[in-house]
Amino acid sequence: MMKTMRIWFACVCGLALSMVFGWSYGFFAVLLPTFVIVRADDWHCSLITQMVLGIILVTLEVNFISGFLQPYPFLMTVAVAMLFLSKCIAMTKPSFYLFGFSGLLVGSITLNFISYPSFDIEEFTLTLWVSALAIYPICALAYYFFPEPVREAEDRASHSNDGAVPHDHIGVLRQTAMGWIISMLAFLIFQFGDLNDSLSAQASIFIVLTPMTFIGSMAAAKIRISGTLLGCLAGMAIQLGLSSWANDGLLFLMAYAIAAGLFARLLSVGGVKSGLGFSALAALSVPLTTAFKPEQQDAFFSILYRFSSITLAVILTSLAIWLTHCVLVRVIKSPAECR
Repeated sequence: MMKTMRIWFACVCGLALSMVFGWSYGFFAVLLPTFVIVRADDWHCSLITQMVLGIILVTLEVNFISGFLQPYPFLMTVAVAMLFLSKCIAMTKPSFYLFGFSGLLVGSITLNFISYPSFDIEEFTLTLWVSALAIYPICALAYYFFPEPVREAEDRASHSNDGAVPHDHIGVLRQTAMGWIISMLAFLIFQFGDLNDSLSAQASIFIVLTPMTFIGSMAAAKIRISGTLLGCLAGMAIQLGLSSWANDGLLFLMAYAIAAGLFARLLSVGGVKSGLGFSALAALSVPLTTAFKPEQQDAFFSILYRFSSITLAVILTSLAIWLTHCVLVRVIKSPAECR
C-alpha cells in the first residue's frame, strides 16, 4: 500500500511541477521519479544519482557528437555506435543498469530530435536536466511521507541475500549484441525517416528491449501494447470528462491524480502488472503534457496517433529482436554448443 502511495505521490507531484513552471516536456518529471520508486522500496541516493548522471552525461555526449560530427555522417554513425555499445554493456551489469538504460533511451531520443533544424536542443536539455534533478526532492518526499513498514523492509533484505546467480558470459555477450544492434537500427531509421513526432514509438523500442533477452522482450511487447491502450483510454476519458473545464489546472490535476492512482496500484504489484501500469502511465502522461493545451488544442488525435505508432513500433521491434536472436544464437555459441 505504501509503495502505491509513493508512486502516486511522485506522479502527481511531477505533473504539478511541470504545470507550475511550464515545462515543455513535463512527462519526464512524472516518469523519471516513478521509474526509480518502482525499483527501490527504500531511499537509495546512489540509485537516483546513477540515473541523473546517466541523463546528464549522455546529453553532453550527444551535443558533442552532433556539434562536431554532424557534417560527417559516417564518423557520426561510428561515434554513436561506440556510445550505444557502452550503454548496452552498462545495462548488463545490475549495479549500472539504470545508468545504461537512461543513457540509451535519452541518447536515442536526443539524437533523433537534434537532427531537425527546428528543434531547440537548449530548451530540451535544460528541461531534461531540471526534471532529472527534481527526482531527488520528489523521491525524498515520497519516501518520507509514505515509508515502508519496518517488518516488510527487513524481510526483503533477508531474501535479497539468498543464493548467487551464476554468471553466464555467453548470455551477457548475446544480450549486449542484441541491445546494440536494435539500438543502431532504431538510430538509423529515425535519422533517415521524418519521424520527429514519434517520441513515444521510439521510447517503446527501448522499453521492449529492456529485458535484453528474446523471451523477455516478447513478453514486454504484449504488455506495452495492452498498457498503452489502457493509458490512452484514460487520457481520452479525462479530456472528455473535463470538457470545457479542462483549463482549470486544479480540476485537471485532480482528474489526472485519479487515473494515476489506478496505474500506481498496478505498478506496485510487480511482475506483469507493473509493466502494464508503467506503459499505461506513460501513455496517459505524455499526450497530456505535450499535445494537450486547454481551449487551444485537444489531445484526441495525438492519443490515437500515439497508440497506432506504438503498436506498429512494438510489432516491428519484436520482429527485429526475433531475427537478431536467431542470428546471434548461431553466431555466438558456448564451447558446449559447438560440440
